[in-house]
Amino acid sequence: MAEVHVIGQILKAVDFQEPHIFCKWSLQSGTSWRIIQGEAVGQTFVATNRLESCSDFCQPLDLHLGTASVQGWPKLHVEIHAVNVLNKSWPVGYGFVHIPTKPGFHRLEVLCWKIAPRSWYDSVREKFGGGGLALCKEDLIYTGLERYKLQTRSSGKIIIDINLVFRNFAKFGIEFK
Repeated sequence: MAEVHVIGQILKAVDFQEPHIFCKWSLQSGTSWRIIQGEAVGQTFVATNRLESCSDFCQPLDLHLGTASVQGWPKLHVEIHAVNVLNKSWPVGYGFVHIPTKPGFHRLEVLCWKIAPRSWYDSVREKFGGGGLALCKEDLIYTGLERYKLQTRSSGKIIIDINLVFRNFAKFGIEFK
């Protein structure tokens, strides 16, 4: 079985307007992939960006994946949520990035988007702490089957630093250059 080791961290969130945010993340992959060690889902703590336009998370990522096929190569899915003083949270960004197919160090930037308000009431509710619109089916983020129906706008980006170690791919005739 070929193996991929993903070691790194979700470093920070940049250019989000909300002052208190946290990040939920998950690893999505095809059916031939399985997790040998590590957690495929997680969540950061709430970070504040009052003085700068970035929130530092430094959330560690440590995954060991096994596969018999490169089909369904893994991707990292992120959701950014804002929190108000009443501990109510709502999504302010969605995004995903494919895990690179080259071993070594990589700095990934996940460009995030959110659903645009459809009416004047939605924009007022979003602006004054009631929260924005949310997706009811999260797989729309990384599958893209019906994403074209959504009206969205840019919301910020997530910076991720990872190191990739590949093992036993040569036994299956796969070379990475």
